[in-house]
Amino acid sequence: MDAPVRLRVMRESDLEAVAAMNDAAAPAVNVLGADGMAEHLPRCSAALVAHDSTGVIGFLMALSPGAEYSSENYRWFSTNVPGSLYVDRIVVTPSAKARGVGRALYAAASEQARVLGLSRITAEVNLDPPNPGSSAFHARLGFARVGEQVTKGGSVRVELLALTV
Repeated sequence: MDAPVRLRVMRESDLEAVAAMNDAAAPAVNVLGADGMAEHLPRCSAALVAHDSTGVIGFLMALSPGAEYSSENYRWFSTNVPGSLYVDRIVVTPSAKARGVGRALYAAASEQARVLGLSRITAEVNLDPPNPGSSAFHARLGFARVGEQVTKGGSVRVELLALTV
């Protein structure tokens, strides 16, 4: 039987593990390293880790409107889906998939969005390079496609998704 999954606010002491998990998930998310994660954490209005007896098994980082963040996708959502909590990254370790970790992280992010007075959560999923598992996961949660764009100088194409909370 799997150990129970718990959520908590991300701490600075989590950044090494979170950065390793993040960077291992590339190209689904961009590589940041521990220093990049430490720089990114203060701009997040929701930064959560999922953990069990083995340690950190997933995380989510999200930004509210008005954050100082140069992401092409964040800027698109800020313009086209105002009043949303932007999930910049969500990663679950391969060994923890299908345990409800991603669903639990999104449920907590939905609650944070409501607390902040925001009506939607937004996220993007790579179409090229493809990430069909993430596309299917977001569809199961009820995310709807609200756009598509090419980023990173034409090397990445993403579907832009929103979920009413």
